[in-house]
Amino acid sequence: MIERFFVVLLLFPGIFGWGKEGHYAICKIAQGFLSEDAEMGVKELLPDHAEGELANVCSWADEVRHHYHYRWSSPLHYVDTPDFRCNYRYCRDCHDSAGHKDRCVTGAIYNYTMQLTSVFHSSDSEIKYNLTEALMFLSHFVGDVHQPLHVGFLGDEGGNTIIVRWYRRKTNLHHVWDNMIIESALKTFYNSDLMTMIQAIQQNITDGWFSGISSGENCSTIVCPDPYASESINLSCKFAYRNATPGSTLGDDYFFSRWPVVEERLAQAGVRLAAALNSIFALKLPIANQ
Repeated sequence: MIERFFVVLLLFPGIFGWGKEGHYAICKIAQGFLSEDAEMGVKELLPDHAEGELANVCSWADEVRHHYHYRWSSPLHYVDTPDFRCNYRYCRDCHDSAGHKDRCVTGAIYNYTMQLTSVFHSSDSEIKYNLTEALMFLSHFVGDVHQPLHVGFLGDEGGNTIIVRWYRRKTNLHHVWDNMIIESALKTFYNSDLMTMIQAIQQNITDGWFSGISSGENCSTIVCPDPYASESINLSCKFAYRNATPGSTLGDDYFFSRWPVVEERLAQAGVRLAAALNSIFALKLPIANQ
């Protein structure tokens, strides 16, 4: 069933998290940190067309969100905060436009983590979730919550209504952070080679980011999206929105000062996703085929 909806045109720029390159990088980084048990569990759940690579389905949640079977999932990719507050609170902010509670990116991360862990507390006959979809949604949403403007202001829809120019190209601020900073980095630093970029980010994690990511998180549950959302809104205020007023042209100054932020968020998302999956699959119990 999943394969039927897998190829969907991305018609509307600026509404997807990170873009395919960013999500691929996050899941590729995560795979490098998976434990043996987690790697085995993930591969059991992946659809056949993923060919054993989580990164190959990391954008699935974007690709299906406008198909009528999955339209309900659109609010799960982001969480809006009050304008100019520069802070996030789950109880205040995690709801969809109709006010339904828990329908936001952090709520989705909690939900799909629960679905994946539920298999370890049920007999095969009691499993009621599609665990393959739960894995793909969780992997995608952990990436989304690390994109700063996926925790942006309600009034401008996370930068979607702020029209700017990225060098000579007209776009919106959200799309700049989803796609264009990464695209420019690929061309400027990595000869347009995504794997070279991923390897460079992995090297930076080895050289010091990992200890910085791991320290001080004070997380007592399997996954902790609320602190990640708080980080994102702080980065939105400090970097994304700053000097990006409607009609402005964003060029070298913006790009070179913001790329390190994007690079670190991709790395953090990958490491944190791996930590969540390692915890989920640590019980070593069998998973029912979907």
